[in-house]
Amino acid sequence: MVKSFEEVLKKVKSLDIKKVAVAVAQDEPVLQALMQCKKEGIAEAILVGNENEIRKIAEEIGMDLSGYEIIHEENGPKAALKAVELVSSGKADMVMKGLIDTANFLRAVLNKEIGLRAGKLMSHVGVFEIPNVDRLIFMTDAAFNMYPDLKAKIDIVNNSVAVAKAVGIECPKVAPICAVEVVNPDMPSTLDAAMLSKMNERGQIKGCIIDGPLALDNALSEEAAAHKNISGPVAGKADIMVLPNIDAANVMYKTLTYTSNSKNGGLLVGTKAPVIVTSRADSFETKVNSIALAALVASCK
Repeated sequence: MVKSFEEVLKKVKSLDIKKVAVAVAQDEPVLQALMQCKKEGIAEAILVGNENEIRKIAEEIGMDLSGYEIIHEENGPKAALKAVELVSSGKADMVMKGLIDTANFLRAVLNKEIGLRAGKLMSHVGVFEIPNVDRLIFMTDAAFNMYPDLKAKIDIVNNSVAVAKAVGIECPKVAPICAVEVVNPDMPSTLDAAMLSKMNERGQIKGCIIDGPLALDNALSEEAAAHKNISGPVAGKADIMVLPNIDAANVMYKTLTYTSNSKNGGLLVGTKAPVIVTSRADSFETKVNSIALAALVASCK
């Protein structure tokens, strides 16, 4: 089982190289990450954006553009549409946000004519390598779905399971995270957690093991679960954390990012191809990790 981003990168390099279309590519951190990905055999890229600015930045960072296709488009939303079209037409395997706001980028992704709609819910999956945790932790949804109901959470689970399987986890253990580990009628998230677990038990949600509700400590730590006499196949062994809403997920995501020595990456799935929506605040390493994760998911399409 893949347990670190070092192993993720190693796995990507063993597969056929994938190509990412970058929307509004005149962004220095993104170009640096793409340069590293090409150097390491993680992914190649098609750069869509202002060619003059792309070449200027490339010169400043010592990036050789001879091995890249560049499509000149000065208008940001049009560049995003072109990048998405490259993926929907099969000329690229995944799409990445460059120097464009997320709203305009996602409008292109969801375009009815050339977009990447797949007829199901789109959700964000963050992947963390956390010190003293012996496995990768998949966390969802910190960026896209605000207050998902049970139906949405089923899709969110399925999307995250697909990413975990692409990384190499054959049967992911899924923990619907709540404030407590018992079903409480006054806490709707615990009811959703119990329903997800029962649906999984009855074969309505396949390809994983779901058990919940679980509090975060009982999902992460076998010792914490044992202290509370909580047993089961997921207690203390969870691979996937399904947070109850965007508030909890976003706070957890940013807390791990800024207060620990964790490594991370993330992507949007539930589309016809992986969508990489990194923030300008994300580190160079996070961007490389995100491209690598997307390449693994693209390899399973």
